[in-house]
Amino acid sequence: MSEGMSEGTTERMSERTSEETADQTADQPAGRTTQLRGDGAGSLLTVTDLSAWYGEARVLTDVSVSVAPGEVATLVGRNGAGKTTLLRSVMGLHKQVKGVVSLDGADLGRRSADARARAGIGWVPDDRGIYASLSVEENLLLPPVVHESAWSIEKVYEHFPVLAERRDFPGTKLSGGEQQMLAMARVLRMGSRLLLLDEPSEGLAPVIVQRIGEIIRDIKAHGVGVLLVEQNVTFARSVADRHYLLAQGRVVEHLSNDAFAARESELLTHLGM
Repeated sequence: MSEGMSEGTTERMSERTSEETADQTADQPAGRTTQLRGDGAGSLLTVTDLSAWYGEARVLTDVSVSVAPGEVATLVGRNGAGKTTLLRSVMGLHKQVKGVVSLDGADLGRRSADARARAGIGWVPDDRGIYASLSVEENLLLPPVVHESAWSIEKVYEHFPVLAERRDFPGTKLSGGEQQMLAMARVLRMGSRLLLLDEPSEGLAPVIVQRIGEIIRDIKAHGVGVLLVEQNVTFARSVADRHYLLAQGRVVEHLSNDAFAARESELLTHLGM
């Protein structure tokens, strides 16, 4: 499968976005423009003109995204579009970058991944990062609490009852879905205000995917922002407020969830999913 969308597809999608924006603006009173929520004002996370490289190969070009408190924004695109690299760049794990990453209006600059975690960014990688030799409860209690909004262990068990049942189990004894829940619960236990979730539905049974969706909506209701990488378009639509479509390292469209749902079949075709 080729990486990203074809040039013709990208042009057609960009043209359509311009036409829709023009139609929406025409319906507004003079002096007003239609903007999607999360355009930067009042955002928890703001990424501005971020570019990233691996060696001399540029993988992201002038990417700008934002996430408000209590909002879920997704990054949707084919494998190789740059989605995970963007999450790693926000977390400070990818160093070869240019651009601005801000949390609550504060430029994170050259701050380390550890400093960003202490500032309130929680990283849930696609491999979940569970410590196999530790029990569920030890995995939850190991990271430091970084914010007063941190969930107590009692609150974690209330919202993740399966983890309460398996609190003494080692990480290797958990199913894939249970490991995903543990990885998400661990950053909430730290007090993270922004979650970076990389493919949380990957490889999970539909009933577990449904439960992960319920948990994400619950997290959102607690005012936590979520930047979600997801190839499952149907799942993305079920949890998100807005969607950024990435192709060849660029944001080619920025859609509300209603617009995304209306074009789901088209997007599935264009994205090769």
